[in-house]
Amino acid sequence: MSAFVPDARLVRDTELLTKLGLCELRLMLDARWPWLVLVPQRARVSELFDLTPLDQALLTFETNLVAEALKRVTGATKINVGALGNIVRQLHIHVIARIEGDPNWPGPVWGFGSAVSWPDDARMSFEHSILEALQS
Repeated sequence: MSAFVPDARLVRDTELLTKLGLCELRLMLDARWPWLVLVPQRARVSELFDLTPLDQALLTFETNLVAEALKRVTGATKINVGALGNIVRQLHIHVIARIEGDPNWPGPVWGFGSAVSWPDDARMSFEHSILEALQS
């Protein structure tokens, strides 16, 4: 059995915040949207149905946990959750806070403009807020 390794593009485009029961929780390195990514720590998994039924249930639980924490921290109008995987085939779930009037509202975040780097202090503050919200 091979060990879990996150896709190189996920490593490049995100920062690891913490490890939950099943997933790595990663922050997308694009400050335009509060954008988190859940990556199940399972090797060679590209589809939800590739997971065991227990892992599917745990992924749903962790997705809801992260989505709720993100909504509390940001006050978002809408939380978008999606698993596309057309470019990065490794199963990963995007959890994105959308706020009316944000860049490209109400359109999709994918393929819109160029990523904007997080200022270090803003990124650290956001990370702290998310991790704290996950504990409450």
